[in-house]
Amino acid sequence: MSKTEKQAPDRTAATARPDNGGGTTATGVSRRRLLGTAGAAGATGLVLGAGGGAAGYAATRPEEPAALTTIGATEAMFHGKHQPGITTPLQARGHLVAFDLVAGAGRKEAAALLRRWSAVAKELMAGRAAAGGADGPGHDTGIALDAGPSSLTVTFGFGRTFFARTGLADRLPAALDPLPVFSADALDARRSGGDLWAQIGADDALVAFHALRALQKEAAGTARVRWQMNGFNRTPGATARPMTTRNLMGQIDGTGNPKPTDEDFDRRVFVPASPGKPQEWMEGGSYAVVRRIRMLLDDWEKLPVEHQERVIGRRKADGAPLSGGTETTEMDLDKAGPDGRPVIPGNAHARISSPEKNGGAAMLRRPFSYHDGIAEDGAPDAGLLFICWQADPFRGFVPVQRKLDRGDALSPFLRHEASAVFAVPGGAAAGEYVGQRLLES
Repeated sequence: MSKTEKQAPDRTAATARPDNGGGTTATGVSRRRLLGTAGAAGATGLVLGAGGGAAGYAATRPEEPAALTTIGATEAMFHGKHQPGITTPLQARGHLVAFDLVAGAGRKEAAALLRRWSAVAKELMAGRAAAGGADGPGHDTGIALDAGPSSLTVTFGFGRTFFARTGLADRLPAALDPLPVFSADALDARRSGGDLWAQIGADDALVAFHALRALQKEAAGTARVRWQMNGFNRTPGATARPMTTRNLMGQIDGTGNPKPTDEDFDRRVFVPASPGKPQEWMEGGSYAVVRRIRMLLDDWEKLPVEHQERVIGRRKADGAPLSGGTETTEMDLDKAGPDGRPVIPGNAHARISSPEKNGGAAMLRRPFSYHDGIAEDGAPDAGLLFICWQADPFRGFVPVQRKLDRGDALSPFLRHEASAVFAVPGGAAAGEYVGQRLLES
């Protein structure tokens, strides 16, 4: 099965692009190695969602055209009510990068940069070459030649410091107020904050790096990289059936996430309309809390599995709550064992972080794992690039983290090493660039 998303009203979609019947895709020549005919050898792996479309490739290639796999063919839409990369299914590879505007760069320069970035992101997400932004010449590096879109998404956001530096302090949302200090924080200021932020995700490492490199090149002279982090998830198709991903502790991670089908999903995740108010430009947007959380894996892996399960409150094998059932069974927080104690301990991570224990506070977690090498003592520098999305971090992330900070059994095995919050505006309509409603208001 493809991880292609079906187009829904006002929702970002991912879909494999058909051609226009004339040998090239309807929106132009792709950078990918294009398909041969549907009856060609090797073409049987095409998903039906691809429409069976095939486009001719330059005759200078000596080898026979090869069919795109479902992973390479899947495309996310750039334009929409919301930016891509929020409700898009987890991708196998990710890059997070924050930029600071250079001295002398202000609102005009920032607008030109977002225009260029949006133009490049649109092309790359469609599987086409990055020919440079709308405001200047450029050339494609060739890093992702022959690859399909591979579910590439590029998402842009603004940090708190961006508003003063662009003369937009009166548009600064209260939701970007500094986060409280938490006891597990060991934050590196050099890897925190930032004027601008981009999240890149794809199911192919070269496609993801290609996008990262293109954004960096377009920023030259306007913004410099403040910090950059690399992440990964399980590759689609690596399991016999679609499954919730596991983190580096081996735990199924994301079971309790709100789902787009939930009645209150939009209210929890996306900013509502606020006509006439200073933050009306955030309509359809969301706030991303980004935390680099190091996992103390050597300590964690010394625990017996039964102890790990009590720390989390779920079975390691299948993610089911200790109160019984399957992964998707609701936790019975009142269930007691033969000893009279709760089967899900009072300090279990799943209990403390549950909406029931946080006044309904919820956030959409969409993380990447990371591994940045081995320290001199042999400990892995590895963990979670935690990214959560909500309509207001002070009603989503903050109350939950405060509760976890006061007694989560998992906390001794985690260290929060970097932190940032970004205002991620709604998606760009056709003909718009991301952030246009802010920068041209």
